[in-house]
Amino acid sequence: MVKITIVGRARDGLPLAQRVRYMNEENCYVSCYRQQAEFILQEISRGAFMASKFTIPVDHCSFNCLVENGVVFIVLCDSSYPRKLAFHYLQDLQKEFDKFNKTLIDNITRPYTFVEFDGIIANFSRQYIDTRTQANLSKLNANRKQDLDIITEDMSNILERRRNSETLERSQVTPQPASSIWCSPCLEVIALKWVPIMITVITSMTILWAILVLTDDYIVTSW
Repeated sequence: MVKITIVGRARDGLPLAQRVRYMNEENCYVSCYRQQAEFILQEISRGAFMASKFTIPVDHCSFNCLVENGVVFIVLCDSSYPRKLAFHYLQDLQKEFDKFNKTLIDNITRPYTFVEFDGIIANFSRQYIDTRTQANLSKLNANRKQDLDIITEDMSNILERRRNSETLERSQVTPQPASSIWCSPCLEVIALKWVPIMITVITSMTILWAILVLTDDYIVTSW
């Protein structure tokens, strides 16, 4: 059964439209799975996946993902739901999505505001509820080699790659100099070494000059 569908932009991971099978069902699985779908969308925008078609098993379900023309189509199905049929569903959505003006899609700035496509998702999802209809059986029997270009990803591996990437990004951050007065760490090291010496020399010369001046004044006064 098709449970959750999300359509988003690949370049920035912005979710554009969605469809939840049970809109009035306020239980934890809907919120949890939607967050996972949004996470997958973000990972796609980060370039974490090379394939354009892949499946991610989660619990007793599977996320099926299709990336085409800069748009991501994600559907959550029961693990028993035919994967081939799930991708037929995503491809139908992709064909409908391509009919919209690309400039309109690019100008969307807020998540889930492409509500016009929500209705299209609802219409197509109803066609794929029953896998035993003649239309769906025909899709399952046609082109049996279609599954060969669909890879399977593991959610734990995805999370591990994300953690490693964040660790690497933190390690590559260049530490800021302790002070920007000297413009460079090298100049700062030189300054910290020689400035105290110069201050000592100047202070000593000033004291010596003062002593000589006072001595001359004393001699002149004595005469």
